[in-house]
Amino acid sequence: MEGASILETSKVFYASENVILINDDILTTTAISPSSIDLIVTSPPYNVDIQYNSHRDDISYPDYLEFTRAWLSRCFQFLKDDGRFCLNIPLDKNKGGQQSVGADITTIAKQIGFQYHSTIIWNEGNISRRTAWGSWMSATAPFVIAPVELIVVLYKRRWRKTSGSGKSDITRAEFMSWTNGLWTFSGESKKKIGHPAPFPLELPRRCIKLFSFVGDTVLDPFAGSGTTLIAAAMLNRIGIGIEIDRQYCELAKKRIMTAPELMQQKLSIGESYD
Repeated sequence: MEGASILETSKVFYASENVILINDDILTTTAISPSSIDLIVTSPPYNVDIQYNSHRDDISYPDYLEFTRAWLSRCFQFLKDDGRFCLNIPLDKNKGGQQSVGADITTIAKQIGFQYHSTIIWNEGNISRRTAWGSWMSATAPFVIAPVELIVVLYKRRWRKTSGSGKSDITRAEFMSWTNGLWTFSGESKKKIGHPAPFPLELPRRCIKLFSFVGDTVLDPFAGSGTTLIAAAMLNRIGIGIEIDRQYCELAKKRIMTAPELMQQKLSIGESYD
């Protein structure tokens, strides 16, 4: 775990050459060194009553925003001065009352000290799974629901990245496509992954290749099923995940150890030494 920004190893649940999974709470953890993280990629709880094992996802909206302020403050501490943050959050929500979630969380992040860079619109194409219409075919009280999520791109002190290897692995085609702030790819299956709120590998893969150098340290403070860690490892970064729930740590460990992307990578490395 040398050079992996870890202060305390007692809560390390799993570690390999380029992945460290910590069974701890982002609000209280002492495992991460301040100013040591190059990039954070995460999707926090949305407070829409998802049934997590160790997190209540139906608190009042003011309490949810206070929770958001607390964990964003920790992330601000962990980032290097030229560190970036890709934050996957809803545009808005109507469960439990209409709320401008994306705007509110972005405002809190700026109040903490984060600098705003841009917002990527993720077109998940999931309008078919909506269940709330409000007043059906009437102007009385219709609901308008956009089938998109946001990836808010923030940074700590300066946008120009000067730390790290300076080596980028993004292709010309990827750069041309991904710097267009409308990304279209499907979401992930809860049943397939075994987690109530997974995001697809494509999301952290794009964020990591576009906003970090090879060898950088990538943190996910809500590691869940380990998708960000898998993406970091397959792209030759160091992935650190914090996950409060032990069952989800078990799930993430299993996925990391059996991910086809990482198995193929190990095979290629082994072949290179034949």
